[in-house]
Amino acid sequence: MTHRRGPWRSFEVVEYATSECVDWYNHRRLLAPIGNVPPVEAEARYHAHIGDPVLAAQTISCPPN
Repeated sequence: MTHRRGPWRSFEVVEYATSECVDWYNHRRLLAPIGNVPPVEAEARYHAHIGDPVLAAQTISCPPN
């Protein structure tokens, strides 16, 4: 994404643009396969329910007999 915003004047400008892209990628982009939520929100939900036995039972699928 940073290649579209050049020409770059200095290393610091490139570094800042890269950090903006990484921040968007990790915190604001929406992921359709997990319900159109940002990765940070999905990770927070996961860690909030990691020890929840009901959630664990619902996520396990057994092969048909």
